[in-house]
Amino acid sequence: MKQLFAALVLGALPVAGFAQGASKAPRRPTDLVAVEGKLAERNAAAVKEVEALERQRFAAQVSKDYTFLEKAFADDLVYTHASGKQNGKTDYLQSIRDGKSVYDKIEVENLNVRAYNGGQTAVVNGQIIIYQPNKPDGTPNVAHLKYVVVQVKSPANGWQVVLWQSQKQPEK
Repeated sequence: MKQLFAALVLGALPVAGFAQGASKAPRRPTDLVAVEGKLAERNAAAVKEVEALERQRFAAQVSKDYTFLEKAFADDLVYTHASGKQNGKTDYLQSIRDGKSVYDKIEVENLNVRAYNGGQTAVVNGQIIIYQPNKPDGTPNVAHLKYVVVQVKSPANGWQVVLWQSQKQPEK
């Protein structure tokens, strides 16, 4: 009986030691609050940065600022037009160069940015009006779009658009 008791006690020691070791360094609630506060600050800063970059990107598409656009779009960009046509970065920028994607003016109606992952990822949704050259019959060529963008921030490239998806809306 004594041997059985000794075996049980000795067998339980590693478990008791593990349990004690695990409880030696509990996370204090103040540590979590501080970490969550820093993440919230980074997310808030990212929201402001990305909103400004969205507006700059639209202006760059109108002015054909290829230097800005090269930086703004990631190499693995998936750009889905309202028509359903899809481009990568190279093809999309070439479509602007070739005059297939022409923007006389892009007006931002609504812009909502949500940042995640401590300000490293942002999801944007909004509504824009795109003014393009008149149609062949002379009528205005205006597109009302709702869109979604995903931007990712990296130390090497800063914020870059990795995904664009848009959908035409009925004219108001």
